[in-house]
Amino acid sequence: MATSLLRLGRAGALKCVQLESWGALRRAPAAALCTKSGESKKPAKKTSITQLDPIQKLFLDKIREYSAKSRSSGGLVDAGPEYQRSLSEEVTRLQRLYGGGDLTKFPDFKFPEPKFEEGAPK
Repeated sequence: MATSLLRLGRAGALKCVQLESWGALRRAPAAALCTKSGESKKPAKKTSITQLDPIQKLFLDKIREYSAKSRSSGGLVDAGPEYQRSLSEEVTRLQRLYGGGDLTKFPDFKFPEPKFEEGAPK
């Protein structure tokens, strides 16, 4: 009997803790969204290159390096002759399928205004 009461007490305490934690989880988002109307928001700090950590700086340097190589080569960086050959084959295949034209240029769409005829009132 005493053992069952102890088990019941432990289970009751566990249920109480669970209910309290679930209640806190339900209340947390509402509390996080509340702000005082009188508070002024602080402006966001702008980071400069000197404030970045080394990995971020390395990432930005690599992006700038790739951009410079891309501009100088006029296309993809380190694209070999095999890539250029397969690209030209695909472009000629698509031109054959879709009737030619410049596939590197965005198409011009023309939507003329519809002509409505006025009907005689009945």
